[in-house]
Amino acid sequence: MAALIIEGLVSHTRSLDAEALASLAGQVPDVSALAADREGVAVQLASVLEDAGLAADARFITIHAEGNYSASVPLEAVKDHAILIYGLDGEALPHDKGGPIRFFIPDVAACQTDEVDQCANVKYVERIVLSAEPGQDTRPKTPKQHVDIHVEEKL
Repeated sequence: MAALIIEGLVSHTRSLDAEALASLAGQVPDVSALAADREGVAVQLASVLEDAGLAADARFITIHAEGNYSASVPLEAVKDHAILIYGLDGEALPHDKGGPIRFFIPDVAACQTDEVDQCANVKYVERIVLSAEPGQDTRPKTPKQHVDIHVEEKL
């Protein structure tokens, strides 16, 4: 598995592979307990951020994925709700399930902001950047763009 990079407003940039993610506190051994339509093993985002030494002035999290897809959302809205799914059945999370890392918010409504939607659930995550201001955000802006992106995924 390629390593997940955590950078920006953190005490130290981290490069985390599946073994490193599995060693962190905040493990979710069965993602289906949080969301019946998902499976795998995950770690809480809050644990990853604690490991990297989250800076007090970090206000936004930008999740970068392969294919130049990114989502930038208020950190406070997702910090205690999001998980990073990294494994399935004792192996790395397969690409067809969003691997090697999938940023997932089991209950988007719990974030209580319109800035966090289903498209903030990001597949194929490569890098997470913490910042004081919003970062790059390529999420669909219109209902048609949203439909189009999901049609492209099925092709």
